[in-house]
Amino acid sequence: MELDAARAAEARELTAALAREYPAPDDEGFLRAARDRAAALPRQVVEGLARLRYDDGPPGAVVRGFPVADGELGPTPAHWRERAPEATLLHDYWLALLGSLAGEPFGWATLQDGRLFHDVLPIRGDEEAQTGHGSSALLEFHTEDAFHEHRCDHLLLLALRNHDRVPTTLASVRGVELSADDRDVLFARRFVVRPDAEHLRHMGAEAAAEFERPVAVFFGDRDDPAVRIDPPYMAALPGDREAAAALERLCAGLESRLSDVVLEPGDTLVVDNQRCVHGRAPFRARLDGTDRWLRKLTVTRDLRRSAGRRTGTASRVLRG
Repeated sequence: MELDAARAAEARELTAALAREYPAPDDEGFLRAARDRAAALPRQVVEGLARLRYDDGPPGAVVRGFPVADGELGPTPAHWRERAPEATLLHDYWLALLGSLAGEPFGWATLQDGRLFHDVLPIRGDEEAQTGHGSSALLEFHTEDAFHEHRCDHLLLLALRNHDRVPTTLASVRGVELSADDRDVLFARRFVVRPDAEHLRHMGAEAAAEFERPVAVFFGDRDDPAVRIDPPYMAALPGDREAAAALERLCAGLESRLSDVVLEPGDTLVVDNQRCVHGRAPFRARLDGTDRWLRKLTVTRDLRRSAGRRTGTASRVLRG
């Protein structure tokens, strides 16, 4: 889905109007009104993203063409703590509008100070990290926040800067060929998925221990399963060679189906986090203010599911 020049100008004006009307993109009043306000977007975008809410929808979509002026952004921050909020103000309103068509935005107390809108950018010292702040290491394919039962249904990535055309990698679990025996194993609670390094930095040992309980990799429809997988942070239960082999074959199948998506400034990738894995190719970070910079938003189909895990009744932030 691509905005032509006229539609792009209208989209920018809509976000500018929202910035005048609401105090911030994470304002609760705006977030509750966002889906209604998104009705003003092109029909192709509204209908295309609404389809993602259903089980038979596509595994992802790209909306291209929101205006991004590189010179107005300022340098890519050296750290997510250093971003100037006004630099991404209109982009965040745009991200929220698109996200509202797929679900309800939420965040994590253990990520980026509990903010709803996150920065994906390289950080000095994290070059080899299996997180959104790595660079020289391949970011292996994974389900976003796979360790948690209230992980997002959809993930949105909006490119602000990508001079080096660093690709995001994607693969759908649909079409991965597995034996009936492997499927049975993957539907069983024979695996452990642990929090990633970013969550662990702000999570106590007691909280992290909760995620040592066995879980299944597949769930839902046996003929069209959803998946939770994060190879660097998961394993079969100790001594369960059958489960380890089934997981290895699933990983090989997903690896063989990976494709590259290069996001240009203004492109927003929407990923079905239940049926699609994503990652990132390695790149050399210059750390000079010109590196790849994305904004990220996670959404859930039903915010009420996580009521007992959020920081407050009216909060959109999960404790982790």
